[in-house]
Amino acid sequence: MTTIALNRGVRHGFTLAWRGMLKIRKNPEQLMDVTIGPIILLLLFTYIFGGALAGSIDGYLQMLVPGILVMNILQASMTAGVQLNTDVSKGVFDRFRAMPIARSAPLIGAVLADVVRYVVCVLVLLVVATVMGFRVQTGPVELLIAVGLAIVFGLCFCWAAVFVGMLLKTPQAVQGVMIVLIMPLTFGSNVFVGTATMPGWLKAWADISPVTLMSDALRGLLNGGAIAGPLVGSLIWMAAAVAVFFPLAMWAYRKRV
Repeated sequence: MTTIALNRGVRHGFTLAWRGMLKIRKNPEQLMDVTIGPIILLLLFTYIFGGALAGSIDGYLQMLVPGILVMNILQASMTAGVQLNTDVSKGVFDRFRAMPIARSAPLIGAVLADVVRYVVCVLVLLVVATVMGFRVQTGPVELLIAVGLAIVFGLCFCWAAVFVGMLLKTPQAVQGVMIVLIMPLTFGSNVFVGTATMPGWLKAWADISPVTLMSDALRGLLNGGAIAGPLVGSLIWMAAAVAVFFPLAMWAYRKRV
């Protein structure tokens, strides 16, 4: 894809992203997975496992919140693939083909519209965590950087969901495959526990996992501590995700429609 075509796709994508945001406004129940879901996970893991894993609920909460934020952002990213698959199945893309827009615009628009979902997810999680006792140990600048980084992380890995959404035939299949991919990725990391007690083969992966690296970067920004190493690793993973899954998503899209 040339630079001119990509710029045209992004410009038209913003227009279609507004369409996606209007759909959320008319059907706010679409936000349940980024509001109710994160709250349930936060409550369950904090109050059931916090004392056993960290010795105190407050200590575990400081470690858990950045990690569970990454987990929920990843889970929220699967919705773009499901919704795109639904639009294709209902013939919406037939109308897009008849419009004078870039071929990539529907995909880019769906990904950009997900920013609303990520922002809601982050805000809900941080507000509830604060009520439970979580405290940002750094400052407002670090907090804003952490929020922005989490949202960009979701946008980058969202392209994997878009690829799966264009590849499979039904929305149910897309959701099932994405859950199978996301659950091992999140639980095979340091979101809930440190990697020191893991088997060697699992620890080797968990230490370099994009979820682990992003969780550590957010912990550094929110709690204080090392940031540079995890941040560099996270940026590499994010760039690789876009470099791999954006072309694959466009290939699957052209093949599908």
